[in-house]
Amino acid sequence: MSNITEISDKTYNDETNTGLVITDFNADWCPPCKMMNPILEKLSSNDELGDKIKFTSMNVDHNPETPNNFGIQGIPTFIIKKDGNVVGRMVGYQPEAKFRAALEQYM
Repeated sequence: MSNITEISDKTYNDETNTGLVITDFNADWCPPCKMMNPILEKLSSNDELGDKIKFTSMNVDHNPETPNNFGIQGIPTFIIKKDGNVVGRMVGYQPEAKFRAALEQYM
């Protein structure tokens, strides 16, 4: 079962305004995005992280407005928000240990 919430341009602000939220901006045709999927699934299902971080995902082909607002040019891009404010950003494939360590610094 996926613990990743699929969001859209319309729901982005409501879904990311409270707590610690990471959004994966991706596309179906993107190989590095596909490589990140199992890592995101694993981390979002982890009790330690999944209870403290809300994992969300947005397809940039179906939702161009939000990625454009963030100036996203490469995918996957991960935007980390805490209580509605952007506190971090990562671009490209991230090995699991590096990705986890990056998330843990915001908890």
